[in-house]
Amino acid sequence: MTALGTSEAPNELHAPAYRHRDIRGGGARAAVFGVSDGLVSNASLVFGMEGAHPAAVAVRLAGIAGLLGGALSMAAGELISMRAQAELLERELDVERTEIASHPEGERQELVMIYERRGVTAELAQVLASEMMATPERALDTHAREELGIDPGELGSPVSAAVASFASFALGALVPLSAVLLATGGAAVAFAVLFSTTAAAAVGAALGIFTGRSWWRSATRQVGVCAAAAAVTFGLGTALGHVHGL
Repeated sequence: MTALGTSEAPNELHAPAYRHRDIRGGGARAAVFGVSDGLVSNASLVFGMEGAHPAAVAVRLAGIAGLLGGALSMAAGELISMRAQAELLERELDVERTEIASHPEGERQELVMIYERRGVTAELAQVLASEMMATPERALDTHAREELGIDPGELGSPVSAAVASFASFALGALVPLSAVLLATGGAAVAFAVLFSTTAAAAVGAALGIFTGRSWWRSATRQVGVCAAAAAVTFGLGTALGHVHGL
């Protein structure tokens, strides 16, 4: 029994009610936005083609090309950008590693100033800085976090982000494409509207849950964005189809 008259241990009384998710890697971010991008971009492409009233095979080929082209572009862009970012951060870590090895006292004084700016007393700042500089590994980890704002062990995986981006974009783009693969003409448009609206609402709700925001607001916003983009391309396709007599 505790002093409070319960059988709960102190660590149970103060157990955290919420565990933060690890969202530092690039894969989750790429996957979330990849689905949304694939859905909106290929829905716009499919509706634009349907508005122009070409042959069904042309709409299907355009949808397939949009899926593959967009997914490959997203994956390549994610791979290149994240690799460049990782190389930049690794370069900065190399510079910091060299500075720690060649000027340890100067680097220790940098930590002292950082701690003092945060309100730590001068005496305690000296102690903390010396403790953090005790080993090269600890010193590099501390300087990376305090000066560069990064975790040396969490620079993100370019390959993981690229694969997630490709797969998620393709998944989103497949939704409107499946409508024109299943039907043609007015039925294809109806299916595309139904499939895309449902998918947009699901993606929006998932984004809301993922970010801790209102899921229905996020779903409504996602549907509105997708509908607006599709309406614009459908109108343009219809106009161009009339001009060229399609």
